[in-house]
Amino acid sequence: MSPKVGYFPNNNSLWVLRHRGILERALPEVEWVDLRSLPAGGRPAPTEGLPTLHGDHLFDGGYDFIGTGSTPPVTAQAKGHDIVYVAVSGPRHENGRLVAHEDSGIASPADLKGKRVALGHGSWQTTLLLFALDDAGLTWNDIEPVDAYSDAAQLFLDRGVDAWVGSYPALTRVEEQASIRTLVDTDGLFSHRSLWFTRRDFAEGHREELAAIVAALQESDAWIRENPREAAELFAADDGGDVATWENALRRRPFGLRPLEPEFVAEQQRAADLFHAAGLVDRKITVADAVLTGLSDLLEPAERAAS
Repeated sequence: MSPKVGYFPNNNSLWVLRHRGILERALPEVEWVDLRSLPAGGRPAPTEGLPTLHGDHLFDGGYDFIGTGSTPPVTAQAKGHDIVYVAVSGPRHENGRLVAHEDSGIASPADLKGKRVALGHGSWQTTLLLFALDDAGLTWNDIEPVDAYSDAAQLFLDRGVDAWVGSYPALTRVEEQASIRTLVDTDGLFSHRSLWFTRRDFAEGHREELAAIVAALQESDAWIRENPREAAELFAADDGGDVATWENALRRRPFGLRPLEPEFVAEQQRAADLFHAAGLVDRKITVADAVLTGLSDLLEPAERAAS
């Protein structure tokens, strides 16, 4: 078969892989699907649930394999989709954090009750915010979440919101233009990993193709580690951003694929339980059901040892 691989800039590994031709050496007929071109079925308001973020298209023929942050696979599983985790990255603690303006009077997540908080709803930022609120004794209903992606940094700078779950490279611009206070760091709150997942039927029935995708990702990630400037140019060419800003963001992030560990599964389960308690998903799930024994064998020995 010709596997379809979904990609978008938010998953840095897949974005670079798409533009370097590594996977084509093993799978010349691979089809690349830019997730930004797929209809997402609308973007419901945060209080109405989680956006699909194209998760359903893994099951309607849109693509066979994808990498995202921590939230989309939980959302897909909660919808009854039979996903399988393939690998995870190392922790991305330096990728972002929850911030407020220094003079806002907001000193900790406990001060967010009744406040407007901007985030990319349905991304890893939802998980971070839910964890931060839970640790502070608050719930999703105690705040006013504001779903904002491309305009979140400007919205925060304009004080259209009280706090923001910011990430790099957008956070670099805010740091340069405003005095901000970190309400909670990602480190110590949750691991914030990149995740790669697929359908169970693809994992079980197309093992050679899946192995080729994983091997190509590992080779590409090794290249990013050695060539962050050249990798940054690929992102800047797409969004018109500053190469140096992108390079700074990429240097902060871990690259390489790791197997799933019990600690990660437990963290995802906590997130899934909080999503359900907040009414963001309609059903409780068991994250361990999406773990398929033996997939770690696809990873290079050095990657397995690094975990």
